[in-house]
Amino acid sequence: MPNPRQAVGRPRDSQVDHAIVRATRELLGERGYAGLTVDAVATRAGVGKAAIYRRYATKQEMIFSAVVHDMGEQPPPDAGSLRADLAAVCQTIAGQLGSAPTDVLAGLLADVYSDTALGARFSETFLQRERLVVTEVLDRAVARGELAARPDPATVQALLMGPIFAWLLILMGDPDKVPDLARTVAESVAAVLLTGAVAG
Repeated sequence: MPNPRQAVGRPRDSQVDHAIVRATRELLGERGYAGLTVDAVATRAGVGKAAIYRRYATKQEMIFSAVVHDMGEQPPPDAGSLRADLAAVCQTIAGQLGSAPTDVLAGLLADVYSDTALGARFSETFLQRERLVVTEVLDRAVARGELAARPDPATVQALLMGPIFAWLLILMGDPDKVPDLARTVAESVAAVLLTGAVAG
């Protein structure tokens, strides 16, 4: 399975990583998405801006990594079945998106879709990382004999994430209901995949 591009050079300082994440979350709570700057995060974290830009190409990447997930996103432990694996993936998505402030998610999406280069970078990093998680779960199901062939991972990713995004950002639904929605989504997607209705 291909891996996203990794940064080269000396190992990163995990204390600096944690300080940046903590400062980003604190400042988002105080200033909101529009008011957050890399300068402010660097000052609050007690690091130079260069330390931030060694980790993130843009402010948007820094924010997404702090409030949703970073590039360390991993597949869930093998639960023994496609249904169980998808349930675990969907609960992870629900936990990430449900805990992120909706104004932050909306601001990130607006920036990503208004800047072609930023959108391409986002797709090549975070979305690709998520897709690799989905791919691993689907490959397990093929290896078990649950699926005759691997369905298109991008389609499955959309089926898993789409309803949760819609609930939070379009329907402005209650975040407390996201875990229940995630269970329903995971079961529905598993049922569809097991029929072979989604092509590779």
